[in-house]
Amino acid sequence: MAHRPLIEVHSIDYVPHAERHGIVRDLWPVWFSGEANLATLAVGVIGVGLGLSMLWTTIAVVGGCALGTFFMAFHSTQGPQLGLPQLIQSRPQFGYLGALLVWVVALIAYIGYNAFNCVLAAQATRVLLWPGAISDGAIIFLFSVTALAMAAVGYDWIHRLQRLFAYFMLLLLGVFTLAAVWFIPMPAALLQLGEFKGIPFLVQFFAAAAYQLSWSIYVSDYSRYLPANVGVASSFWWTYLGAFIGGVWLMLIGTLVAAVSPHPDVAAAVKAAADLVHPWFGAVLLGGGILGLVSITGLNFYGASLTLLSVADCIKPQRAGIKGRIITLLLAFAVSLGLALMSSPNFANRFDELLAVLLYLFTPWTAINLVDFYWVRKCRYSVREIFNPRGIYGRWSWRGLVAYALGFASMIPFFSTSHYKGPIAQLLGGADLAMLIGLPVSAIVYLLACRSLDMQNEWAAVEVADRGLEPETGVT
Repeated sequence: MAHRPLIEVHSIDYVPHAERHGIVRDLWPVWFSGEANLATLAVGVIGVGLGLSMLWTTIAVVGGCALGTFFMAFHSTQGPQLGLPQLIQSRPQFGYLGALLVWVVALIAYIGYNAFNCVLAAQATRVLLWPGAISDGAIIFLFSVTALAMAAVGYDWIHRLQRLFAYFMLLLLGVFTLAAVWFIPMPAALLQLGEFKGIPFLVQFFAAAAYQLSWSIYVSDYSRYLPANVGVASSFWWTYLGAFIGGVWLMLIGTLVAAVSPHPDVAAAVKAAADLVHPWFGAVLLGGGILGLVSITGLNFYGASLTLLSVADCIKPQRAGIKGRIITLLLAFAVSLGLALMSSPNFANRFDELLAVLLYLFTPWTAINLVDFYWVRKCRYSVREIFNPRGIYGRWSWRGLVAYALGFASMIPFFSTSHYKGPIAQLLGGADLAMLIGLPVSAIVYLLACRSLDMQNEWAAVEVADRGLEPETGVT
């Protein structure tokens, strides 16, 4: 096996077959660990906080995770097929420059999530330490630097750290779950189905779906080094199982915590609920949740770096190397750190608003990207042409841009946030069904627009363009 450097040298460039490594089951700990943090837990608090019963919240969480993870896991299968990061794959649908639209949306997600994670980490650390032990600013800085170091070493070390953390959290969460059954008193009312409340149910359902769907923008970043012969089914299921089990488990712990220990501060509620198991267990569980936040913040920094390099590639073609990754990591670090330091403590309590916005932004993209990959181009792309500004995919692809615009516009009447409620959402009493509208509209518009594509000619051009891409084997 070829020696692999300590710090990853690839960035947005193609990973040759000779450098592919790993096994497909390595995907489950990456996404289980990615879910095992306080931010995921906070998603499960939303329904109970809106007055939904614990059992109805549970149904909403499971259903929402099942829906969002379905789309997310299909994106994971693209990594081994193309050997490229997730977002650079948007160029065939939107064009060499048109993909900037998607990348700007992704950067909003990365920076928004990391600012939220920093604030939440500060809250949790304050709960663990005595008052005044360390300032929020210092906590946020140290937390961000630790996550930055994880992102800097890159793909292989991220996989190793995620595996170790997955086994630790499996043990910790397993002990807590079993102990909670015996030691946490459950009022009879909590175990009853109770009244169905449509609006809180839909808010919780789509919050869970949005949280899982938001992984889609970088999920194949962590499968792109796998051998090209990894099957679609295996990469889908190993990703799905890790993300779904981790997401549902953590969110339902959040639901339990919110039901038995109501508190406006998520971290304090977690500690109070876990202390019912044993006086010191709250600190252990909260500590694990903070480590999970470091993990996911590191993944976000890594994804933000790849996205910034993609943006820079539109201006000047980028060479693979450590220098560009470090520069873009520091830029992402500076912006998210600044936003976190400027945020008010109430920022962490508006998580449901952030999830709603991300759901609106990512729904059209995920529909277009998956339809193009599986139905239109049938997994057949030219790696070289993706990096060619005058190539077969064009600088601007009207098909993807129009489908995104119409898909997004179709959702606006269904938007439901504290700042804006669309006319149909108002008629439905505030119910947010935007995702259910945006997915089919974006997909159908894109499919109709692609009817004019001559795929036989394009695939012939792909074969010519990528000839010799794998000089050792001739595999394209």
